Amino acid sequence: MRPSSAPVAVIGDALIDELRDPSGTRDFVGGAALNVAVGLARLGVQTTLIAMIGDDADGARIAEFLDQHGVGFVRTIGPNGTSRAISDRRAGEPRYVFNDAAQKRAIDFGPEAQQAIDEAPYTLVSCFPFDDLDQVDQLTASVPHDRRRLIVDPNPRSGMLHSRERFVQGFEAVTGFCELIKVGDDDARILYGAGLDELVSRLADAGVPHVVGTAGRDGAFVRSRSEIVRRPVADLPGDVIDTMGAGDAVLASVVESLVAAGEPDSDAAWGVVLDRAMRVAAATCRHEGALLRVP
Repeated sequence: MRPSSAPVAVIGDALIDELRDPSGTRDFVGGAALNVAVGLARLGVQTTLIAMIGDDADGARIAEFLDQHGVGFVRTIGPNGTSRAISDRRAGEPRYVFNDAAQKRAIDFGPEAQQAIDEAPYTLVSCFPFDDLDQVDQLTASVPHDRRRLIVDPNPRSGMLHSRERFVQGFEAVTGFCELIKVGDDDARILYGAGLDELVSRLADAGVPHVVGTAGRDGAFVRSRSEIVRRPVADLPGDVIDTMGAGDAVLASVVESLVAAGEPDSDAAWGVVLDRAMRVAAATCRHEGALLRVP
């Protein structure tokens, strides 16, 4: 059992999501790792985010946003400014473009970052540059290997992916240290050219104790101890406004459950965890942007 106040160190991206649609352009503080860190804080879990921003107005906005939500921040100041993800929704399916800062992101695993990792019962990694093998080496060196406590969402973005082969190599280099991995349909397609069920089975067969799969409108499932527990999308009042951040909300909710009550020890217990995660994701999808919402 772990107390609900146990901290989590989150490593990954922090950026500005620039949404363009027929009604205009709007900016939101975002990034998958930031979304999970803020989501955990909104669920009552003390969290520290380790990420790169620029010494600019966007970076200051991100730092202020994290402070408002009570998230600790160990920042790397990047030479190319703050990352931006442009989501253009003016012609049907969204098209994503990432600026130079996002494509060249890197994290300094210095003393402050190392302290945050050492003190955290869990270290969660999302949207990390796994195709930068030097960054992968620094990550694996920073996380103690005496017990599994690493949680990973590979979250590859086509606009930031320099080498699929190197990304897979870097991702698979850390799977042996993971307590839990969360993957989605896009991860399976981009990295392995496979279906989600196939990737989940591959990771479970490689020894990952718990693998969570998020399947969009088909809900989510977890493979644990060779058993699979599935849950559909939750039916909440109101229309779905924006699916941005749904997967991050699922991951934040699952990790909060692990921190609060420890590892689920039965299919029924995992069902309770997934039921709650589906409700949190559904509530999040009923608002614009990726900020986690509680039903």
